[in-house]
Amino acid sequence: MLNKSNNNARPVLLQVKDISKKFGDFYANDTVNLAIETGKVHALLGENGAGKSTLVKMMYGALQPTAGRVYWQGKPVSIASPAHARELGIGMVFQHFSLFEALTVAENISLALPQSLRQGDLSQRIANLSQDYGLPLNPDALVADLSVGERQRIEIVRCLLQQPKLLIMDEPTAVLTPQEAQGLFSTLRRLVKEGCAVLYISHRLEEVKQICHDATILRHGKLVAQVDPQVETAATLAQLMVGASVHQVSRDANGQMGDVLLSLSHLKQVASTPFGVDLVNVSLEVKSGEILAIAGVAGNGQSELFSVISGEECNPSQDYIALLGHVCDGLNINQRRRLGAAFVAEERMGHGAVEHLSLTENILLSRHACNDTESSLNLGWLGIDRHQLSQLNETISAEYDVRKSTQDATAGSLSGGNLQKFVVGRELNRKPQVLVINQPTWGVDAGAAALIRQAVIDLSRQGSAILIISQDLDEIFELADSIAVMSRGQLSSTYAAEDLSREQIGLMMAGSHEQTDRATGA
Repeated sequence: MLNKSNNNARPVLLQVKDISKKFGDFYANDTVNLAIETGKVHALLGENGAGKSTLVKMMYGALQPTAGRVYWQGKPVSIASPAHARELGIGMVFQHFSLFEALTVAENISLALPQSLRQGDLSQRIANLSQDYGLPLNPDALVADLSVGERQRIEIVRCLLQQPKLLIMDEPTAVLTPQEAQGLFSTLRRLVKEGCAVLYISHRLEEVKQICHDATILRHGKLVAQVDPQVETAATLAQLMVGASVHQVSRDANGQMGDVLLSLSHLKQVASTPFGVDLVNVSLEVKSGEILAIAGVAGNGQSELFSVISGEECNPSQDYIALLGHVCDGLNINQRRRLGAAFVAEERMGHGAVEHLSLTENILLSRHACNDTESSLNLGWLGIDRHQLSQLNETISAEYDVRKSTQDATAGSLSGGNLQKFVVGRELNRKPQVLVINQPTWGVDAGAAALIRQAVIDLSRQGSAILIISQDLDEIFELADSIAVMSRGQLSSTYAAEDLSREQIGLMMAGSHEQTDRATGA
């Protein structure tokens, strides 16, 4: 184990000693030790399934340890529930959101606050606080109409309203733009300056180096290192997390582009809700062998674009969309799958997978609509071929390193990163001719991200046309042959990836292309 020297020790706020958590015969955490000091940002790192979420759930009272003790401000404590944790001064922003879609932002926040904090004009306090922290929210907006990034802001603001002494953040920047992430970092710096402690879980190692003072690294439920992240490199941190060197993604220049397999021509779509974003004259073409990436700030029409392309949202003029030479006139998502297309939604839980269903059942949800030889299922009069489903589950799990407690676990039992690997792997395994994927590596560790990105590149080089929607500029530059930017429902022209800089993309994210495209209809 690597131990960092600590010449700037501060009072310990929360400490766990020899803590373990066992599920049946499986140890999710095995005698872990960790001390979080006031006024510091402490990183908790590990690959998907390393035990990070289990550990923080015990700190937050959502799980009880099998062995070991928790100390709060130097005194042993049994944190009986999340409500008890909040009373102590522990707040947590979860990776998966706990929001009621039929309620407004203010109503959702109010439900989680004690009565004393519900007094006065809560909506105004939400608006003021969210604006101050660079995470703007409309308190009156319905959650159902918000993007994933905006929903993440609700979780953060809801927690900050309670003025926690310890703030636990699980992948807080996974759905934030670089600009939003920098705003969050400013907030965290202000909080720790005021004496708050932050436990920060992230797979984005450069941001860990940027803002964290200490780092604890888990692997397979055990503590393997405690280091100073600011003197490590992202590569050494990743190697400690996975126990080996992380695969470097390889993307050769593509000179083998073929026919256009996905095209949109001046597509217009009025938002189906008052808080949605209208699509305005969206045009694009993706060729065989090409990866086209769409960058943009969350909530600028990306979700609406995905829904229209996939067939989840009906468009009255579907002749604007063509898949593999077929005009998508009224075709739903299953009919588009039968043409040879595959779709990976932004929100893996609830949209990409059903929480209470097993992995094999979740495979069936999308595979039943496929008729290509490799991915079709036997759905004849004898019924579903469950052996075939089981084999697919094991193939996908092995190929994409999906870690699970049982062979056919429920989707809800997987960690966020492992579920992402499963959902993406389920569609990539089909080898579709057209793949539309929204946020490919949201919330996965460096090793898993490299695995997914390489698989996407390999699929494109086999002749598939791939459209990626992502907020991660590192990911976009690692994957894309071509780049376009979406802002307020409008899509910029498409550029070769090597012809764009981050600064140029940032300007287009702010809408620099909008007036030109309105005038030209491009």
